[in-house]
Amino acid sequence: MKDHKTMQNQQQQALSNPFETLTEEIIFLILDHLNDDPLDKKSFSLVRKSFHSIESRHRKTLKPLRTELLLRTLNRYPSITHLDLTRCPRVEDNLLVSISTVYRSTLGSIDLSRSRFFTNVGLSSLAANCSALIEIDLSNGTELSDSAAAAIAEAKNLERLWLARCKLISDIGIGCIAVGCKKLRLICLKWCLRVSDLGVGLIAIKCKEIRCLDLSYLPITEKCLPPIMQLQYLQELVLMGCPGIDDEVLATLKQSCKSLEVINISNCQNVSHVGLSSLTNGAGSLRQLIIAYGSAVTVDLAKGLQNFSALQSIKLDGCLVTCAGMKAMANWCASLKELRLCKCSGVTDEGLSSIVQKHRELHKLDITCCRKITRVSIDSITNSCSSLTSLRMESCTMVSKDAFVLIGQRCQLLEELDVTDNEIDDEGLKSLSRSSKLSTLKLGICLNITDDGLSHVGMCCPKLRELDLYRSMRITDVGMTAIGHGCPALEMINMAYCDKVTDISLISVSKCSKLKAVEIRGCPCVSSEGLSAIAVGCRQLTVLDIKKCFHINDAGMLPLNQYSQNLKQINLSYCSVTDVGLLALASISSLQNMTILHVAGLTPNGLAAAMLACGTLTKVKLHTSFKASLPQSLLDHMEARGFKNMLVERVWAWAPQLTGRSGSNPHSSPSRGRVTFGLPDMVIASRPLPSSLKDLHTM
Repeated sequence: MKDHKTMQNQQQQALSNPFETLTEEIIFLILDHLNDDPLDKKSFSLVRKSFHSIESRHRKTLKPLRTELLLRTLNRYPSITHLDLTRCPRVEDNLLVSISTVYRSTLGSIDLSRSRFFTNVGLSSLAANCSALIEIDLSNGTELSDSAAAAIAEAKNLERLWLARCKLISDIGIGCIAVGCKKLRLICLKWCLRVSDLGVGLIAIKCKEIRCLDLSYLPITEKCLPPIMQLQYLQELVLMGCPGIDDEVLATLKQSCKSLEVINISNCQNVSHVGLSSLTNGAGSLRQLIIAYGSAVTVDLAKGLQNFSALQSIKLDGCLVTCAGMKAMANWCASLKELRLCKCSGVTDEGLSSIVQKHRELHKLDITCCRKITRVSIDSITNSCSSLTSLRMESCTMVSKDAFVLIGQRCQLLEELDVTDNEIDDEGLKSLSRSSKLSTLKLGICLNITDDGLSHVGMCCPKLRELDLYRSMRITDVGMTAIGHGCPALEMINMAYCDKVTDISLISVSKCSKLKAVEIRGCPCVSSEGLSAIAVGCRQLTVLDIKKCFHINDAGMLPLNQYSQNLKQINLSYCSVTDVGLLALASISSLQNMTILHVAGLTPNGLAAAMLACGTLTKVKLHTSFKASLPQSLLDHMEARGFKNMLVERVWAWAPQLTGRSGSNPHSSPSRGRVTFGLPDMVIASRPLPSSLKDLHTM
């Protein structure tokens, strides 16, 4: 009887609370399907006490917002495998020691690319104690010396290591890593200017498992290439901007690495088809070739690559391309999937048509700033390559408006389309809207499009995630309302300088709950009412630019404070915000980057209070006039948190060091108004090291 009553009570409890019937495995599956939004998982953990415990054990990735809160967080999440500290500019040795103690058996990856103040002591603790550690990113470690490299060498299972811009590390330190980390598969030494042939050669000799080797901008010569070419598993070799690499150097190669799939010799002005032939000799697995901003693409170069049957991608950005060279490329036995001709002078209708008519399986084509091509090229492209998923053709100013109709009619698999600064009109836009798979559409400076064409995009492109309407000044609330109703997956919208849009547009796009980036700079007709709608409806908002939105004031900041806890970056320049609004923003737990120029309503006291209150800030851009008004104690506090300040064009900026993993595009244009600089060197006390590189060869 008692057992029966107990069962009844359990059944009643299960009916009243169905969560009681869920097993831990099922709850883990639910957590796996939650978005990356940390607020979602936080909400989940607050449902029940048991959920809080299960979520803590389930979490594998941790990205803390503030260094000072990390220590109390470590014990709550015992199963962390990846720790991202890019929001923590100040990380000291004692913190790394604590991390290595708590995550001794679980930590596999740590990102310290935007952190400072730690030394070889903290790195040694990580490397020695975390036996599962296979990945470390120390990019921008301008203060790290060979002693830090020697500490890293204790991580015997390390497979991936980024040391970009660690300019104090020399051949001695790299030699230690080569000897200690023999399981390395990836190493990035970009801009490590003290590393020469000796250090690179040691990596090639000792680390036989290397798959990816980034030697960009190193002072290397032919001496290190023979051991590199003997690496049995090397798949990606990056020699971008290496001044010592030229035809004469490459001609000394007796053999090539047969496993090579990706070669990047961008910005190597002295490498022509002669050197390239030596480098690729025997590389039958070559899949991608990047020779951007290099020598001319001629018939000889094209003929040298004609037998690479595995070649799928070639990037020629910024090169002089001859018509004869393009015709020779058409004769390759390979079937290209990707072709980049961005800013290539010499691209003509005749040459481009010859390529696309032979390489009909192209999926990605970039002809940005190819200003000589006309409708003839577009006719050939769309007629031959109907499987295109990405087409970038910004500033192809000779292409007539009727050509864009062809793109919509023939390329309906397009997912990405960039027609910035072109003659496209509403008829072209209506045709393009047939591509129902479109996720990225860039229509900046398209002065012929109106609400009529944009409304068709809203009706027919439900998968649209990114829409750029920068300076497309004929767009009004009518077109934006159609986008708001028809594109629920939208994540980024740029309406900058569309001076006819009002709060109605913002209220409409606020229905797109997945919006993460909103740029409405130079829209004088929007106000705090529209911004409030964005804050309430778009809880995942991370980037907001409201520069020169003169009618946005403190009333717009308060909803951001309440609803936009994911906000990381905001530009408030020329707005009507006062100290009250700035203090409201200061309580946003994710805020990292603020630009506050020419905001008349701010006072030095309000600014100081906001900066002290917002512990997550990593960059603040101010007018230099504020510098003399801020107390020295605040300046010292900011310095202690890992920031540096400098004066650039009458703008005073606090900012941490830059980040940059291997693979970032060195030729991309910097963001408008971005301030970048290198941090001063600081020599760290070194630990005992081998007396010479000769000692390393015998270890």
